[in-house]
Amino acid sequence: MAQIRIVRHPVVQHKLTELRDQRTGPKRFRELLREITPFLLYEATQDLEVEEVPVSTPMGEARGQRLRGTIGLVPILRAGLGMVESALQMFPEAQVWHLGIYRDERTLQPIAYYNRLPPQPTVTWCFILDPMLATGGSAVAAADILKRWGVPHIVFVGLIAAPEGLERFARAHPEIPVYVAAVDSHLNPHGFIVPGLGDAGDRQFGTGIQP
Repeated sequence: MAQIRIVRHPVVQHKLTELRDQRTGPKRFRELLREITPFLLYEATQDLEVEEVPVSTPMGEARGQRLRGTIGLVPILRAGLGMVESALQMFPEAQVWHLGIYRDERTLQPIAYYNRLPPQPTVTWCFILDPMLATGGSAVAAADILKRWGVPHIVFVGLIAAPEGLERFARAHPEIPVYVAAVDSHLNPHGFIVPGLGDAGDRQFGTGIQP
């Protein structure tokens, strides 16, 4: 199994419950996603490297710590877009690299359609942002791309995972940690997480018909 870390903070679980509710409309859904993301990233960034630096306070000299390296945020289009704004509030200097990957409705296999990464990596840490880790296809494809790019450290951050997706991701990338707020029961025949919350992209942007 992947290095799965479930964020069980009471506030996260409270907000996740409202996100799951089918009565929650797009505006509130987007708000909740922005509110939950910092809690997930707080847990997911505990292994960031730091260096000791001097700092002058009004009362004298102190020793502090500064993050070492550069951070990249990699939202998987389009559902991952809802996590970027609050992530940038935590890391205003982070680079944002979008990856366009969608799931073929017939085969449930990932299809990459957008990737503007430069030839050489420009960050030392990449946080893949995608609310749902369902079949695991998009997450595996994103990690494949980032590994080929040469990023030293990769972390997946999402809301809900399915056991099937976690198993697939673990087989492909056993060293990459996965941070989510819940691991649900299973996937239905259409590749949706049960009980899940439906299609995170559709619910954010008010499109589509929920399964």
